[in-house]
Amino acid sequence: MGLFKKISPFEKKDLFIAWIALTIAFTIALFAKGGLVNLISQAVGGNFSGFNGTMLLIAFVASLIIVGLSFVLHEMAHKYSAIHFGYWAEFRKSNPMLVMSLCLAVLLGVVFAAPGATVINTAGRQMTQKENGIISILGPITNLILLVIFAALMIFGIFLGGGQIIAGGIAFSFTGAGFLFYLGYSGWLVNAMLAFFNMLPVGPLDGKKVLRWNPVAFILVIAASAFLLYMPFDTNLMMNFVGFFFPAV
Repeated sequence: MGLFKKISPFEKKDLFIAWIALTIAFTIALFAKGGLVNLISQAVGGNFSGFNGTMLLIAFVASLIIVGLSFVLHEMAHKYSAIHFGYWAEFRKSNPMLVMSLCLAVLLGVVFAAPGATVINTAGRQMTQKENGIISILGPITNLILLVIFAALMIFGIFLGGGQIIAGGIAFSFTGAGFLFYLGYSGWLVNAMLAFFNMLPVGPLDGKKVLRWNPVAFILVIAASAFLLYMPFDTNLMMNFVGFFFPAV
């Protein structure tokens, strides 16, 4: 309970708002790949089959769980590592970034997952490059750890017969096992995206601080993130990965 006491009511409110906003953004991105632009193009081409309410609900519930873990734990990794070094840190949402995330998701199906940042108060102390680098890298590393957990859920869902990786994408049933597969697959994709995006060495993102502190650590984490983000888009690679656990599949 001591850890939760370090989260102020104001921070809880900001985390909750960012969590819901990102959930909506990822729901749109997962449900309508390409966003409204893609749906409209399908309608113009005569291939629009309408909304699938069940699929929309599945995408929303999966996004709610995934974002609740992936985004919140990413920020908490920054927060508590900063506290470990003797600083105070709190997440603060950014309304312009929240609006941008939702707009890009709606229009293009792309999620700009930067709804705010963990602000660190050093109380006049000079933060070292090592401290800044460690605090920064722990966010993406948290996402990579979660990715492994979600990959295990995906494999378990396949074991239960709920889904499979097929040429051109995935297929799953609207069952508990199917949801487990979809949750694991989507969780893999979202966490890989969050890790890679945050490791880009630009602006206020984590990667710039990590690169300044330890170039080797930067290369290892961003390379792993890039490869794990690429995998779901390469059907053959994913089928080989699944085949390692199920040689007969």
